[in-house]
Amino acid sequence: MTHLSTFADPKTTTPYQRLADLGIELPPAPPPIANFLTHVIEGNMLYLSGQGTREADGRMRTGKVGAEISTEAAYDDARLVGINLIAVMHEALGDLSRVKQVVKLLGMVNAAPEFRDHPKVINGCSDLINAVFGEAGRHARSAVGFGSLPGNITVEIEAIVALKD
Repeated sequence: MTHLSTFADPKTTTPYQRLADLGIELPPAPPPIANFLTHVIEGNMLYLSGQGTREADGRMRTGKVGAEISTEAAYDDARLVGINLIAVMHEALGDLSRVKQVVKLLGMVNAAPEFRDHPKVINGCSDLINAVFGEAGRHARSAVGFGSLPGNITVEIEAIVALKD
C-alpha cells in the first residue's frame, strides 16, 4: 500500500507533470456501462459518474473486500478508480489545469458485512487526487460499504469538481 498524501506545489508543476512523476499515463476515459453519461458540466461544476476498477485493457478488478480481497489490495483498486476519474476529468475538460477544487468524493466499497475499514480503502483514491492536484485536491468525502457493486467490482467512486472561470 503506497500512500501518496504529500501535496504537490501547484505553483511549480502541473497535474500532468505530477502524474508523470507518479509514473501514471492516463488511459482513455472508460465508457459508461449503461444508459448514463460519464460526466455532466453545469455552470462551473463537473459531476463525475461513478467509476470502477477498470484496467486500461478493459479487465475489471472484482471481489468482496474483507473476504477474498485485502484492505491493501482494495486501496490499490481505489487508486485505479482515481486514475479513471482523472481520465474522465481530462476528457471532459481538455486540460486538468481547469480544476479549481475537487469538492467531494463518494467512495463505495463492495464489502463483507464484518468489514470496517472503508476509509482506508478509499484513501487510495484520495491520496492520488491530493498528490495530483495539490491543495486543490483536498476534498470532502464519504466512504461507505455496500453488499454488492456492479459486476462485483471492489470499489466505485464518484466525484464533484469545481472549475476555474
